[in-house]
Amino acid sequence: MPIYVYETLATGEIFELHQSMRDAALTAHPETGEPVRRVILPPNLGIKHTTGKEKKLLDNTNVEKAGFTKYERDKLTGTYHRVAGNQGPKSFRKD
Repeated sequence: MPIYVYETLATGEIFELHQSMRDAALTAHPETGEPVRRVILPPNLGIKHTTGKEKKLLDNTNVEKAGFTKYERDKLTGTYHRVAGNQGPKSFRKD
């Protein structure tokens, strides 16, 4: 079921409501009875933040270009090794 956004005409209060696509748009607030209108919003598409794009942005070369240092943990020894950047120690162990 999609979530629809409504706005009360008198006070401008905005609220969301789970509603079937087959249901007619509300004309009154379900609790107060004030007149409302449905707010038309653009669809929420996850194009900007895809998993592949995030991996690319967090790639070691991009992290280093941005001036950050990135460490990765060795699962066997528990030691963190620097894989990007040149600030801080080359490796350390967090106890």
